[in-house]
Amino acid sequence: MELSTLFILLAIGICAGIASGFVGIGGGLIIVPALIYFLGLDQHTAQGTSLALMLPPIGILAAMNYHSEQSIEWTYSALIAVTFIVGAWFGSKWSLRLSPSLVRLIFSALLFYAGIQMALKSLREMFPDSFSDNFPGNG
Repeated sequence: MELSTLFILLAIGICAGIASGFVGIGGGLIIVPALIYFLGLDQHTAQGTSLALMLPPIGILAAMNYHSEQSIEWTYSALIAVTFIVGAWFGSKWSLRLSPSLVRLIFSALLFYAGIQMALKSLREMFPDSFSDNFPGNG
């Protein structure tokens, strides 16, 4: 492995870990695009690599911090975890049947939509008098 590749991988890991611990996002939101654009992996390989690296450490230290502040709904977590396993299996099967370009397009569209919704919610909370009830994204 080249030294430059090693540094890129270390930077991706640190950035994804910080983002995951800071705002609770899945590391895949950072790792998948970074593997594609910085190391040239195809969509399927980037997704598989991201999933494989998350198996052992998936948020253990971050979850411990949130647990110490009593900021985890354990019942919700357990129920979502069970259905997440089933969904991940079906999702991976479906993804591998589609072209990497289509999967990348779907992935980016979901990120874009989620980002717009989160930004609108933040703006409504920060400037409540500036937004009417009919403003897009209200609800």
